[in-house]
Amino acid sequence: MNDSTADRDARHTTRMQRRKAVVDSRIAAATTVRGVLVVNTGNGKGKSSAAFGVLARALGHGQRAAVVQFVKGCSDTGEEGFFRTHPAVEWHVMGDGFTWETQDRAADIASAEAAWTTSCALLADPSLDLVILDELCIALKMGYLDTARVVADLRARTPSQHVIATGRGAPAALIDAADTVSVIEARKHAFQSGIQAMPGLEY
Repeated sequence: MNDSTADRDARHTTRMQRRKAVVDSRIAAATTVRGVLVVNTGNGKGKSSAAFGVLARALGHGQRAAVVQFVKGCSDTGEEGFFRTHPAVEWHVMGDGFTWETQDRAADIASAEAAWTTSCALLADPSLDLVILDELCIALKMGYLDTARVVADLRARTPSQHVIATGRGAPAALIDAADTVSVIEARKHAFQSGIQAMPGLEY
């Protein structure tokens, strides 16, 4: 016999009341207020895009932010074109291009070190609410920067500041230090079917 609509509605109400009680108790227990370190990693598309979505959110709250782009060297991305002129955003493109394009490890290391010097100045700036370190994980994975030093500098940042680090291959030490980690999985990508990277979607 099929349950009546009234019975289903009553069970749904009971489940939602239990769920609300659990959620409310977790919200009540979350009393710490401080900056959060977020890592977006994995082989899937959308790690930087997710970070820039948070950038838009922060600006909507009247916050100040900065972006440092490791590895990436082109300056024609839609994100940069949109955010660079915003008065509350600092934007630093500090890479020389992807490693398979540069093919110069010494130059890549020098660029990463320069980008980290800039990053450290931003991490020490109490007027910045959010710092995005785009493709930092790649620089760590390739050994361009010392992971222990980077993690120590991140821990020593302005206490109220949020940081988002993106890129494939986030090292275990960075993941351990992070408060929130998202691993974006690659299931399917248009490029694998011969479709070109499309402006507005890919860059």
